Amino acid sequence: MTYLTPLRWMDTVMTASTEPTDKRSLRRAFVASLSGTTLEYYDFAAYSVAAATLFGKLFFPSGDSLAGTMAAFSTYAVGYLARPLGGFIFGRLGDKLGRKQVLVFTLLLTGIATFLIGVLPTHAAIGGWAAVLLVALRFAQGVGVGGEWGGAVLLSSEFGDPKKRGFWASAAQIGPPAGNLLANGVIALLAAVMTTAAFESWGWRIAFLLSGVLVLFGLWLRMKLEETPVFKKIAEQGEKPKAPLKEVFTREPRALIAGILIRICPDVLYSLFTVFVLTYMTSELGMSRSQGLTAVMIGSAFQLFLMPAAGALSDRVSRRKLYAIGTIAAGIWPFLFFPLAGTKSYLAIAVGMVVALAIHALLYGPQAAMITEQFSERLRYTGSSLAYTLAGVVGGAVAPLIFTALLDAYDSWLAVALYVLVTAIVTGIGVALSRRAPEDEPVVTSAETVEVAR
Repeated sequence: MTYLTPLRWMDTVMTASTEPTDKRSLRRAFVASLSGTTLEYYDFAAYSVAAATLFGKLFFPSGDSLAGTMAAFSTYAVGYLARPLGGFIFGRLGDKLGRKQVLVFTLLLTGIATFLIGVLPTHAAIGGWAAVLLVALRFAQGVGVGGEWGGAVLLSSEFGDPKKRGFWASAAQIGPPAGNLLANGVIALLAAVMTTAAFESWGWRIAFLLSGVLVLFGLWLRMKLEETPVFKKIAEQGEKPKAPLKEVFTREPRALIAGILIRICPDVLYSLFTVFVLTYMTSELGMSRSQGLTAVMIGSAFQLFLMPAAGALSDRVSRRKLYAIGTIAAGIWPFLFFPLAGTKSYLAIAVGMVVALAIHALLYGPQAAMITEQFSERLRYTGSSLAYTLAGVVGGAVAPLIFTALLDAYDSWLAVALYVLVTAIVTGIGVALSRRAPEDEPVVTSAETVEVAR
């Protein structure tokens, strides 16, 4: 079975629907899912890079560069801490009102917040209010992203064949490396063509202002979409949940716990090799900012192809076994990467980052399908969003802060690597708790219980 050949007519779109879906709807859903998450992660990645390299001295100036970086990373964490609120609000609405409407709101929220960061005065202009406003806009970014992921995954997967769910759901997963590549590329280009003084004064703002153009493109795509066949079927049967949040916590707690744990290690691994590594290369290895950004871009470029490939592979083999293999590799690789980085060979570091992000792709590609299929279809937006966002709080949100604190306390990369290993063990527990993907899932009604297949 081939996944990257031209799309075929399908007898069913998801197991809840028996109506055929045409190629155009399927392609639109895939592109809309991909473009929306790319935009939102462009916004998130632009902030991540700026936090690691600029925002410490622009918004949190102090005599201690480490303190400034820690403060900037704190606002990075705010974006993750805000995600559960987005998951609660938009996940609930997605299961009650539909996928399409909610995804328009999340796109607008994140895009506008990012655009405003681009015109925000720095500490030199308005003092402490600059930091307050930056935190507020970062919070708004996080709320938007928290509501985006679950809907974007369902947008593509609910138009596709359930036997190819890993591939179709990976559309949303390609967004982070695509957005990261785009953000790093824009910032690297700006840094290359400008003097350091000009870039730090006003050049960085261009990367955030470009978000406005990307929002318009994303809105155009999403407004042309129809609601997914699965949600239409649920609405026709009168099975939309009245209290989706309550039902997820009371009826599907194991699915929620498994979904949360499954995400933690990939989030921490991604934070290590796309955010913290920039600080490590400049402060510990004495390398330039542009070298770090280029290495991240190379790894992200490979992920664009590895994400859907891993998703498709998970449709052929056991998704749980594939995820377990990726988790083991994620726990081991930092112990090999940091000695490579210690050689200060740019080639060795670039190769090491490509391998690290390839391991992340092995996890992240099938992750969307693996998390969403833990939940019944009528609670899937809420459950998936909660699992995604709550995991981000204990995973990606605090990871750069913990990495920085561990390096400062122990003056050794070994503590950082051990931290990643612990998160890999936690994710391994989540894989053990997860259920196998059923090939046929009827819409679960409010009177039914969800069977956890083992």
